[in-house]
Amino acid sequence: MEICLYDPERGYYSRSQEKFGKTGDFYTSSDVHAVFGRLLARQFEEMWRALGSPSQIELLELGPGRGLFAQDVLAWSEKKFPDFYRTLRYVLWEQSPALRERLTHTLERWIDNGHASVPGADGSFPHPLPEALQSAGIVFANEFFDALPVEVLSSQGSLRVSRRLDRFTEEWVPASAQELEFLDRYSVHPEEKERVEATLAALNTMRVVASNLRRGFLIAIDYGYTREELLAGRHRGTLMTYHRHIASADPYQAPGEQDITAHVNFSALAAAAGAGGMRVEKLRTQSQFLMGIGEANEFADAFEECRLAQERAKVALQLKHLVTPVGMGETFQVMVASKGAETQGLSGMKFGR
Repeated sequence: MEICLYDPERGYYSRSQEKFGKTGDFYTSSDVHAVFGRLLARQFEEMWRALGSPSQIELLELGPGRGLFAQDVLAWSEKKFPDFYRTLRYVLWEQSPALRERLTHTLERWIDNGHASVPGADGSFPHPLPEALQSAGIVFANEFFDALPVEVLSSQGSLRVSRRLDRFTEEWVPASAQELEFLDRYSVHPEEKERVEATLAALNTMRVVASNLRRGFLIAIDYGYTREELLAGRHRGTLMTYHRHIASADPYQAPGEQDITAHVNFSALAAAAGAGGMRVEKLRTQSQFLMGIGEANEFADAFEECRLAQERAKVALQLKHLVTPVGMGETFQVMVASKGAETQGLSGMKFGR
């Protein structure tokens, strides 16, 4: 998974073909409508005020992709929240050299005026994540943790992938102590002919985020589950691939040409954040989170630029896709955590799970 997604030359995220939106392999919330970024801009501004309206705040986005979300947040903040915007520095931490180069073009205006930066855009490897977190006040991760490599475990042990006669073959080795501890604490032990994932890379990344964030907030949005849901028999074996909007469970087809993901274990992420000194709120669905932010002004952020009834109707459908159970609203979960700051009063926390 690490090689297929992140190899500098042949990895999926290093290739030049389109990955996002209608012409790509999958949609993110930012591909649906700019209102997603506009609503989050409101939430970020509230977090800035909760931190005492500092004279400078750094917003760090993990895995920003092509930068549409950042573009929407920066543009809307500039238009609607000028006091917040004047203090904002948006940092985009992206592993893929190809995407880093693309980000510099998408966000050229904001990079030139000092409101955005892309570490490693000059061709060097981006600054280590701990260094990037030192001055961050808000960390945002949308569909970031699901793309980190996972360990696959079965009753036979831990999966290893080999190549024989130009074909991939699966082999099993005894599970490591770390993998078994993960299953004991945050997951379940697989039954016969069953596979589960140990999301060790996501767990370790969250530990880095929580321990290095000095003061501020974290918002992580992803599809995933809790240990309680695993124990109830749901979400077991979630490794999936996406190509041209077609889902498959076979990661060995077209390596480097398809996305590979696994559901996020929110119980493990919450425990790692808590161990790093963060206070973790109970999960919200994306529907609850966005409805809380948009309720006060009746989602005027979505409709402000609509002049015709047809335009309003189209935007209403896009908004429905983001917030209702039949769209993305109940598929994605939102984890909010804080350190040295209060989440009470944040509009996104208004509706509980």
